[in-house]
Amino acid sequence: MFQSRASTSTPAESGRTLQATGLTVKDLCGKPRRYRFGVVGIEVQRSRTDNSLFAMQRLGSKRMQPSADFSTDLTQYVLTSTGEADGGNTFPGVALPFGMVKLGPDLFDGGNSFSGFSTRGNFTGFSMMHESGTGGAPKYGVVSQMPVLGNISNPLDLNDTRAQPDVTSVGYYKSFLGSNITVELSATSRAGIYHYTFPSGQEANIIVDVSHVLPSTKVELSQQYLGGNITTTESHYEGFGDYNNGWNRAPDWRIYFCGYFDSPATVKTFVGQNITGRLLQQYDTTSAVVSTEPLGAVFSFNTSSITSRVGISFISSAQACNNVNTQIPIGTALATMTANAKTTWNEEVLSKVTTTETNLSNLQLLYSSMYFMHLLPSNRTGENALWTSNEPYYDDIFTTWDLFRCTFSLLQIFQPSMYEEYIRSLIDIFRFEGYMPDARSSNFNGASQGGSNSDNVLADAYVKGVRGAVNWTAGYEAMVKNAEVAPPNNNDPRDPSSSTKEGRGALPDWLKYGYITPTYGRSVTRAVEYSVNDFSLYQVATGLGKAADAAKYKKRSHNWINHWNPNTISLNFTGFLVPRSTEGFIAQDPLSCGGCYWGDAYYEALPWEYSFNAHHDLSTLVALSGGPTTFTSRLSTVFKPGINTSGRSVGFNNTIFNPGNEPSFTTPYLFNFVGRQDLTVSTSRNIAQTLYSPTPGGLPGNSDAGAMESWLLWNMLGLYPLVGQTTFLISSPWFANTTISLSPSKNLTITATTTTNSSSSADAIYVQSLSVNSQPWNQSWVSWSDIFANGGRMNFILGPEPKNWTTGKPPPSPASDGGGEGEA
Repeated sequence: MFQSRASTSTPAESGRTLQATGLTVKDLCGKPRRYRFGVVGIEVQRSRTDNSLFAMQRLGSKRMQPSADFSTDLTQYVLTSTGEADGGNTFPGVALPFGMVKLGPDLFDGGNSFSGFSTRGNFTGFSMMHESGTGGAPKYGVVSQMPVLGNISNPLDLNDTRAQPDVTSVGYYKSFLGSNITVELSATSRAGIYHYTFPSGQEANIIVDVSHVLPSTKVELSQQYLGGNITTTESHYEGFGDYNNGWNRAPDWRIYFCGYFDSPATVKTFVGQNITGRLLQQYDTTSAVVSTEPLGAVFSFNTSSITSRVGISFISSAQACNNVNTQIPIGTALATMTANAKTTWNEEVLSKVTTTETNLSNLQLLYSSMYFMHLLPSNRTGENALWTSNEPYYDDIFTTWDLFRCTFSLLQIFQPSMYEEYIRSLIDIFRFEGYMPDARSSNFNGASQGGSNSDNVLADAYVKGVRGAVNWTAGYEAMVKNAEVAPPNNNDPRDPSSSTKEGRGALPDWLKYGYITPTYGRSVTRAVEYSVNDFSLYQVATGLGKAADAAKYKKRSHNWINHWNPNTISLNFTGFLVPRSTEGFIAQDPLSCGGCYWGDAYYEALPWEYSFNAHHDLSTLVALSGGPTTFTSRLSTVFKPGINTSGRSVGFNNTIFNPGNEPSFTTPYLFNFVGRQDLTVSTSRNIAQTLYSPTPGGLPGNSDAGAMESWLLWNMLGLYPLVGQTTFLISSPWFANTTISLSPSKNLTITATTTTNSSSSADAIYVQSLSVNSQPWNQSWVSWSDIFANGGRMNFILGPEPKNWTTGKPPPSPASDGGGEGEA
């Protein structure tokens, strides 16, 4: 994520969305109170037909529900309002998996509405493009419509209040405006449908404002409208808009649109005098306008019920029209759209995991998390305006830094075809633009926060056998480009020291010294991540039979050690990753990272946190930390409350561990490397069950395009991946029986049986014994080939007390232990 966030309060009367689930609406009344050991709140269910209160449930209770299976509509467990508040920044509108269209409301509350949504503020439009769970600065909010009552003397900058909380569910969104207008939405992958109900007897207007974007309080990152055009008839409009900036500091980009109304209207077009004011230079019945100033059209109707269909395209307005007419033919009902969206989500995503679990809150966490990790990136295959290629094309990557640790490895399991397409897209972007993206939006690479972590994604795919149509010769070439050629400086004001657009900006130091000096921002973060990136090259080079390259990059993957100062002391432990110059180590408090921002030595995490991040070289890390016993004590210290004096973890009882930032993601699982798998279980389970809930404020940080949700899903399954390796660390599963569909012909089944002395299944979290594919198992890890390559079965026996069952080999430490895992 681009920034850690402090939890913010919202009033009970704020515009939190009601959650439409099947035939009910869940109204999450008030803000859940956050404590260290749990989240308490009340769900109130109201009938959508009579709005009567008919059920109440305390979150986390053991209310029994029918078990989920393939015949169940699993979308009933998806709460699309999860994470929309308190800095989670999720998108609660309507979208299909990886859809180019994400149709939803835009509200302005004086701050940054990252996904368009805010629990407060006024509606400024309902637009076709958004992202989910982002930080830094808002992106998109373009191709908008805004309903307005009465005579409109000036269509610029109009807004409306919220009369009551919005309603949201899979494939459906409804807003209630203060003017008594209701707006209902649904969408396909490249088109959307709006249904408006106006108060009868009043003039109904819909404003199409081409200049509409999501603004930002960060002026240097705030999006700008640059110009556009619109051509209108009484029931149709089309055109384009040009924009720039946003969190990735993108230059000019263009989106085309095509809209239809089901009723004829009186139409006027308008052009403003300048981008910052509300004065008009033109407002009349001219049917087409083009300008670099704000422009749009006002459609005025003599009916109170209006439906609009809108398509978008990066290629042309003709293709935008084709997209909407193909995906939403004239006469398509909104209810049909919603039903189709639910079918798509059920068949393509949610049915990948089925379980006998009956706890409603757990089912909501499971399927809501699966939903949100499938919103980004956006599949824009066939919509690439930059070059002609037969390869797939994906955009809106936010960001590889957030996602490489545990999200992409989960996508490989849930969406193997999409995952292969995504790898091919990364390589194709390299072929035509020179570097793979570590983040990308509006067809532009950036911003790269640490290393060239697309290398890790490719290595993870390679060692797990992804071949298909992937051109691994070109893929490895792209990785070598990252490892050997520094990109030109893009002069990002956040860190002008080197490129934040792509590649490894601090590569000159890395190649010259084997470490990174303070000449470059994020020097320690980059050193740790460049080491992992070089390990990724070692893995792929090994598989491709490039022995000399493999030896070089394996040696470079140890360079993180050059930042390890064995004399730095904190909380009675010695040895931490610190900044260094050509003169030697630089004094550093391991409990401080300064601003923890782009120009600092550490990005979004403390030295304590980064000192656990050499996951490819854990044997070395354990030794440098003082051996297994001391390493265990160091790990345990990370989770002690009240010990972090930096002020960065106030919302999490001042632990060093920060669940809202990705460098801490793997840390709870590292106990497996020192024979304390029981501590992995108790620590990770406590984090998951006290800091996550299926509520608007139920994420411990920005969703980061599903990164938070992916971490939770792995915990629920009882596994955790190590990127670029075939190893999965074992914790313990939440559910008695879970099946993951890996392909039509193979599954992974995970069962958990509690011991007879367990007073409650909720207390029985510790592994007593495990069998894998019917064989007794005494290792705290499994490999890809054990359970995923051909399917498999894991049978856990769980109990309320720890047991030392991991008497076998510890997890591999491939950069320390020897051979790489790449396969020829």
